[in-house]
Amino acid sequence: MAVDPGCELCAGDLPSGWALTYPDGDPAGEATRETMLTLGNGRMATRGAPPEATSDGVHYPGTYLAGFHNRLSGRTSSDGEDSIVNLPNWLPLTFRPAGGDWFTPQQGRRVHEHRVLDLRSGVYLRELLVVDRQQRRTRLRQRRLVSMANPHLAVLETTIVPENWSGRLEIRSAVDAGIVNSNAALEAGTCGRHLTDVASGADDPETVWLTAATTGSRQRLAVVTRTRVGVPDAPGPHASRVTAPGPDAMGHVIGVDVVPGRRVSVEKTVAVFSSHDRAVDEPLTAAREELRYAAASDALLAEHAAAWNRLWERFRLDVGEEHRWQLPVRVHTFHLLQTLSPHTIALDAGVPARGLHGEGYHGHIFWDELFVYPYLNLRLPELTRALLEYRHRRLTAARRQAEAAGMVGALFPWQSGSSGQDESPSRSRSPVTGRWVDDYTGRQQHVNLAVAYCVWRYWETTADLSFLVSCGVELLVETARFWAGLATYNPSDDRYDIRGVLGPDEYHDGYPGRPGLGLDNSAYINVMVAWMLTRAEEAYAITRGHPGAVPWREVTVDDAERRQWAHISHRLRLAFLNDGILAQFERYGDLAELDWDRYRRQYDDLRLLGSLLQAEGDDPNRYKISKQADVLMLLYLFSAEELTGLVRRLGYDFNQSRIPATVEHYLSRTTHGSTLSRVAHAWVLARTDRRRSFDMLQTALGTDLVDPEHSSTREGIHLGATAGTLDILQRCYTGLEVRDNVLRLDPLLPEGLDHLDTVIRYRNLLIDLHVDRERVRISAAPGADRPVPLTVLDSSVLLSPGDTITITLNHRTGPADQPPPTNPPR
Repeated sequence: MAVDPGCELCAGDLPSGWALTYPDGDPAGEATRETMLTLGNGRMATRGAPPEATSDGVHYPGTYLAGFHNRLSGRTSSDGEDSIVNLPNWLPLTFRPAGGDWFTPQQGRRVHEHRVLDLRSGVYLRELLVVDRQQRRTRLRQRRLVSMANPHLAVLETTIVPENWSGRLEIRSAVDAGIVNSNAALEAGTCGRHLTDVASGADDPETVWLTAATTGSRQRLAVVTRTRVGVPDAPGPHASRVTAPGPDAMGHVIGVDVVPGRRVSVEKTVAVFSSHDRAVDEPLTAAREELRYAAASDALLAEHAAAWNRLWERFRLDVGEEHRWQLPVRVHTFHLLQTLSPHTIALDAGVPARGLHGEGYHGHIFWDELFVYPYLNLRLPELTRALLEYRHRRLTAARRQAEAAGMVGALFPWQSGSSGQDESPSRSRSPVTGRWVDDYTGRQQHVNLAVAYCVWRYWETTADLSFLVSCGVELLVETARFWAGLATYNPSDDRYDIRGVLGPDEYHDGYPGRPGLGLDNSAYINVMVAWMLTRAEEAYAITRGHPGAVPWREVTVDDAERRQWAHISHRLRLAFLNDGILAQFERYGDLAELDWDRYRRQYDDLRLLGSLLQAEGDDPNRYKISKQADVLMLLYLFSAEELTGLVRRLGYDFNQSRIPATVEHYLSRTTHGSTLSRVAHAWVLARTDRRRSFDMLQTALGTDLVDPEHSSTREGIHLGATAGTLDILQRCYTGLEVRDNVLRLDPLLPEGLDHLDTVIRYRNLLIDLHVDRERVRISAAPGADRPVPLTVLDSSVLLSPGDTITITLNHRTGPADQPPPTNPPR
């Protein structure tokens, strides 16, 4: 398309660090761009599809509510078909000269289109110039928001300017429930129509409504839209008639007279309610009432922008306006907050792997919270607590899952949806061949350990005793019981084995010739279990020390059980390679080495190596390969000193000097087939190879921004990678950790990053942190909060409200190839 000199967005008055810009764009990458242009508020999100578009293989309108799931009628839970629901499309808005064609992606030639996501105010701006078959030129300018101030409201504001024609302009505004779930083509079990019992009507010349229910869960929802048209010097009311542009759609057609250059403004405001909402008697009544009190779009925009401004103050993370990372950092922050915001706190919702931006993975909950909560703990800990309470409310389902496996305690499933029951598929479609293959990823019981880890790190950061006694200790104890029951004792060498499990690396689901049967003594799982058993005992002891805080239904652990935990936590078995490197699992050293040169020549991109091997009739279980960090996840979760201590506590003479060799061994055999992999490896490399850490983080920051044509971002953002990259900047490169009730800083910026400014909240104290290559400056906001102990390098102080402390780092500015031989503390 040609550049349009009349395009206001081309002037680019937004700062580059705050504007995600798409001038024109090829159809192949449109689905990814629509994901990146999604607007949301933590309760509701709407993809960035054009208002004039329907789902046509290029565009995909989608609106989603957090936690609003459904199972297609007649399906069984074993197939994992519980899915987030694509709600009625509230966007439809188009125009035509009377008697002409309605403007759609197929009708009308786009001369120019320019789209900008204004991150600072949370607004999606769009301008396009179109020409119809009669050569009539019409310019459209649009502004869209999903309100961060009022989580039930959204606005689409359109200005239509006829440039070379006059006459009657007709505008059609509608809401459409004739939609299906079809965003994730490989997720066939969820594709189809999730809405039924559609009813609709018009309340007045401006307002239409539509109600529906989900096919299986019978959840009710209501969408009410108000469309107002204004023309300067031609006050309304304008001619309006009710229309039904589809069998399950309802709208208005509004007619106005226009002349060249005269602007026509169209303001469409929508209210969305569901039976999930609190303090609501009936969704349609609530939506009508909300819209009746809703202000004009300018006022709604002002409230919305103010809410975003407050969020940016709390989630500020600056690396320099001219730095190439600044825009990706803000894009990641923006999309994280659109899925998980202060509005999420009041909901029964978890951490969906693909956010509220699409239907990838059915909207299911995996272990991505492991990468999300550490960032939120130091920003909005109330949100972390609410999300952990979501897990606690599903503890009964986790107990039943453990019982079904013949175990005690609780087992959270690898994939879960609305109820917390197991939604992991037994078969999935190969991304290489398209054939259905057995899927054993549901055996990744280490999701339990991720939940336990998140519980403890939240407690450690916040000292939230009420959470620990009401939810945290029960989650830890039930997880401990599961893993203690799974461990089998061998008296001949006084060791415990954990057999038949899967670690994070999904390329190995069994030994060669035994697919799907699991592996023995996974290093990741056994070390994590040893750590977790100790934390469960510690948490139980803490709650025993506060009898007044213990709720009426207290958790009880007898002395014999606690002694068993202690014994297991000292005697779990680990395997090692001949050179002292921690083996990923028992007999890992017997596996073959892959001919990496051959596969790189043949395929170039090896992120799908496991599926490529299967397509060749081979088995990834035969080789020393990894899809993502597995053993090295331990160095993501624990410092080198902590990991060394955990391994030695198990009775092994583990030498910390073997850690660099361990990193190199596994990193050279990893394909990064998961977006989380480079996040973990960027952390691990932060102090042993700062250049590679920088490169890994740069790649991770581009996960959802690059290669739109081939990116799986079209099915939603990668929420764990989004938060994980931010956390590397927040904690890894600043060396920030909480240990022994002390806030600790040990900064070491990578090459290519000169300074970092951020704000954190620790024990309610709001702290501004500036780090550069010469100094670290910590400023606490004035207030009545208690002082907190702070350690920077070797200096320990008490940081009080209103204090500013500056410490020089001159001795930390050595060459990039001579960093300290440890990874950052956790």
